[in-house]
Amino acid sequence: MTTILTTIKRLPTLGDQVYATLRDSIRSGRLKSGQLLQEVTIAADLGVSRTPVREVLARLASEGLIQAEGRYYVVPRLSAQDVEDIYELRLMVEPEVLRKVAGRISGRNQMQPFRTELANMVAADEAGDVNAFMEANYRFRDAWLKLETNARLLRVIEQYSDHVRFLRVITLGDASTRAIVIKGLRAVTSALAAGDGEAVAKAMRAHLEQARRILHAEIAKTTPESGENGI
Repeated sequence: MTTILTTIKRLPTLGDQVYATLRDSIRSGRLKSGQLLQEVTIAADLGVSRTPVREVLARLASEGLIQAEGRYYVVPRLSAQDVEDIYELRLMVEPEVLRKVAGRISGRNQMQPFRTELANMVAADEAGDVNAFMEANYRFRDAWLKLETNARLLRVIEQYSDHVRFLRVITLGDASTRAIVIKGLRAVTSALAAGDGEAVAKAMRAHLEQARRILHAEIAKTTPESGENGI
């Protein structure tokens, strides 16, 4: 029998919308490190009750994107150990994923997203458009993640992906850092195009090591020991 029913599209709940808004604000850097997150203020700003805000703040804290301080939450200040922990995990996982991805690329069509987003990064850098540079950088990353088929491995990467975005916000405003990123991803793209798994793993490892050094230097500028205020 032919059905006359159609699938009901699930609309995002209010909590989902609050979560997406706050998460995006943290990842984009609109909410700064050290910023106090007050339930009543956020609810008023978003025009919602305090209940979904309270639930979302607890959820974000469980994911490590914010932290509790007494009765409130704050966007955490990154420490050198935070960077070390995140990049220890990235260095163990991402070069090996790229090694696998290199063996799955066949033809110009699968390489096109990498070349397109690399070109977009170059154009954004020349225009001094930091937001466009970051968005192209995210899409470059998404291009190789889409070629990984291990769902469990992807979940591991997803667990720290928001922290990676937050770290990029700290450094990509600097033109010299963007130049380093472009150079590193050019090497990754060339190795992928050649289908050379060893070369792409080596290029990604070098790219991540460089990023780790830049972040450590940036955090050192803003620690109390350097005489500056915290982030």
